[in-house]
Amino acid sequence: MIMTLLELLSNYDRFAANTGCRLEEIRNGYARASMTVTAEHLNAGGVCQGGAYFTLADIALAAVMNSRNRLTFGLQNNIMFLRSATEGDVLTAVAVELMDHHKIPSVEVRITDQDGNLVCMVTGMAYRKNQPLPVEGLM
Repeated sequence: MIMTLLELLSNYDRFAANTGCRLEEIRNGYARASMTVTAEHLNAGGVCQGGAYFTLADIALAAVMNSRNRLTFGLQNNIMFLRSATEGDVLTAVAVELMDHHKIPSVEVRITDQDGNLVCMVTGMAYRKNQPLPVEGLM
C-alpha cells in the first residue's frame, strides 16, 4: 500500500506518537507539528524536559528533510532552549528548509507556545540518498 508522507511519518514514528506529537502539515520545504505539554513531559524542575522539545522538533525536521520524496537521514542537530514550557502549554514546531541541497539539506525548526513566544530552536543537517520514498505525495 502506498501512502502519503504525512501518513508514513504519523503511522510509523511510534515514539513521537506516544509522546503526543502530531504532524499536522507537510509541503516541499515546510512542516508543522504540535504537542500539548502534559505531566509526562515535565522534568524534576516542573518544566518541559529537553527531550520532549527535541522529539517535537525532530518529527517536523524529518518531515521537511523527506518532503522532496527522497530518503533522507539526519546527520547533525543543534538545539537551543530559550524559554520553559509548563503543563498545559501547546507547542508548535515549524520547520523550514534552509538549503535544498541534493545531498546535504539543512533545516531550521522554531518551537513556539500558544502565545507565539519562541521557546526553542533546532537546526539540522541530513544526508539525502538517491532513493525514492514509497509515498504518493506529501499530504
